[in-house]
Amino acid sequence: MGQKCHPIGFRVGITEGWQSRWYAPKQAYGTFLVEDEKIRRFIDERLNRQPPHAGISKIEIERTRDEVKVILHAARPGMVIGAKGAEVDKLKEQLEDLIDRRVSVNIVEIRNPDLDAFLIGASIAEQLKKRASFRRVMKQKCEAAMAAGAKGVKIICSGRLGGSEMARVETQLLGSIPLQTLQADVDYAVTHAVTTYGVIGIKVWVYRGMYGEQEEEALRDARFRRRARR
Repeated sequence: MGQKCHPIGFRVGITEGWQSRWYAPKQAYGTFLVEDEKIRRFIDERLNRQPPHAGISKIEIERTRDEVKVILHAARPGMVIGAKGAEVDKLKEQLEDLIDRRVSVNIVEIRNPDLDAFLIGASIAEQLKKRASFRRVMKQKCEAAMAAGAKGVKIICSGRLGGSEMARVETQLLGSIPLQTLQADVDYAVTHAVTTYGVIGIKVWVYRGMYGEQEEEALRDARFRRRARR
């Protein structure tokens, strides 16, 4: 048996936060949990699986006494908002009908989609559905992530790759992935490509450096830009 654990679950409560943030008494806990799952499934089906493909990589849910706050991390926020906010209002109404509570929707833009594990996996899945060469696609995505500033990328595809009779596993790795270092910012996601010859599983790990390093780099860049302006 493989002795493996989920890289994000491993860090939750230490360096990563929870994606559902609320407290509930024992009687309401199950109801809230089911509602959260309904919201996540509905948004994934509505914005990721069918046009417009907004590239929702993370859904955070916060609750107050009388409101459910849904925070969407989107690669293409314009697709979610729509013309004059029409689409986001429609989404809000649909979510309110779904769980019968007051809902507010906030959208956060993902600045660099090439460093997001879920978006990398979803992009590979789309290309595999169009019968692209899996090796070339995996290599391209690894190189794009490294060019965007990742310290390491690992992609594993498993299933009937290239339509072969026998299922197999292919791995592409660039840089390093320190899975046992809790201070390492490792993003991880699993996606599926439903092809005509079977389902292909795609796992993606992206190592973005140590926690806190990104902020220091951003500050350094800001200082450099200020000096350049002078």
